[in-house]
Amino acid sequence: MSSQAAPAFVRLAAHPLRWRLLTELAGSDYRVRELVTLVGEPQNLVSYHLRLLRDGGLVTTTRSSFDGRDSYYHLDLDRCAHALADTGTALHPALRREPVAPRVSPADLRRAPRLGVLFVCTGNSARSPIAEALLRHYTNGQVKVASAGSRPKPELHPNAVRVAHDEFSLDITDQRPRHWDTLTGRRFDYVISLCDKAREACPDFPDHPRRAHWSIPDPAATADTDQASYPAFQRTAADIDTRVRHLLPVLTSTRL
Repeated sequence: MSSQAAPAFVRLAAHPLRWRLLTELAGSDYRVRELVTLVGEPQNLVSYHLRLLRDGGLVTTTRSSFDGRDSYYHLDLDRCAHALADTGTALHPALRREPVAPRVSPADLRRAPRLGVLFVCTGNSARSPIAEALLRHYTNGQVKVASAGSRPKPELHPNAVRVAHDEFSLDITDQRPRHWDTLTGRRFDYVISLCDKAREACPDFPDHPRRAHWSIPDPAATADTDQASYPAFQRTAADIDTRVRHLLPVLTSTRL
């Protein structure tokens, strides 16, 4: 009998409460008290298992920009994909599978319902326009996608335009920030907030769209000049790109 210990991912994910936390975080970033409500367990127990998931590298945290005393927990799906691949290899070499980037085919998009997705943040000048452009690009316009803000800026941040062009060859110079009130009455299937402040203020939309939150700090707040903040925009764009790519299979499997 082999004495080899089970892979770390198996030991972490096999616990029923930790698996429940992973499945909740797979759909959205949450604060501890929200996870307590979702899983129906005491906060001290939830916090203990979240710490184990953090120590195992599967979950990360960001400080809330709405309430600095609070934090959002985020599931690193890429890390999970690699851990699952390593788990298969540990069981048998024939089960080795290299993680692949999530993608959808045009046929998948045509078979799926035509969905509407709205991204929101505060200024609608950086994070949400980047997410809008990336989702439109990856879905070839098959998803009705928009973005808006609670306090829209007069124009897009120049670093948002630059990073979209430099990193993804996308031209967003024609996009203009707008207030989410301009979308009142418009139907969306998903409303995704990228800003902690906007999440707290986001209004209800018709037909109860599915809500998700991506806790992504404002890259413009990291430095006093555009040149100095550009590396933060690159990191933010990479984070949004990862999240949008992981959203794609969810959209194609949705049946409303």
